[in-house]
Amino acid sequence: MDQFLMLALDLVAISVLTFGLYFPRHRRRDLVVAFLVVNVGVAAVSAVLGTTDVGLGLGLGLFGVLSIIRLRSSEIAQHEVAYYFAALSLGLIAGLTTTLSPLMIALMGLILLVLFVGDNPAMFRRYRQQTIVLDSAYTDETALRDALERMLGAKVHRVAVTNLDLVNDSTTVDVRYQLSDSVPSHESLGVGR
Repeated sequence: MDQFLMLALDLVAISVLTFGLYFPRHRRRDLVVAFLVVNVGVAAVSAVLGTTDVGLGLGLGLFGVLSIIRLRSSEIAQHEVAYYFAALSLGLIAGLTTTLSPLMIALMGLILLVLFVGDNPAMFRRYRQQTIVLDSAYTDETALRDALERMLGAKVHRVAVTNLDLVNDSTTVDVRYQLSDSVPSHESLGVGR
């Protein structure tokens, strides 16, 4: 009976993760299906493995194999990797737990709480990261930083040149920056995250 309660709790947790946290914040429909299916699939397989003597080791191995397969199959952003691992973790906790315990419930809640706080749009809302192609070749980092700050209207914290093309006069950079208080953020402009 406890196993069924843990699986029901898992369904509640993955629903909160997917429909309460991920989709309202990121609006990527294809990953909603991935999170749900991975979670329920891992929970089901873990529940079966939990009844055998090799359950824990095999469950952790399954966690690793599924992670590698999924992460290699398409490009996903770092925050999506976090949701993916959370979905896997919730499924493993629910599937391998044979008795309902406050610790397991607390661990599932902790995973959701960490995602709620860590991926909250209000946290570091003025910080951005972008790959930018500039129509000039910048060999001087100070001049590059100054040009980026003028263009973005922001304080540049880190800039990494990923491509410098002196023939075609272009520079590709990965830039981390902070919008100033006078520059409206994406949220205040009505632009989604």
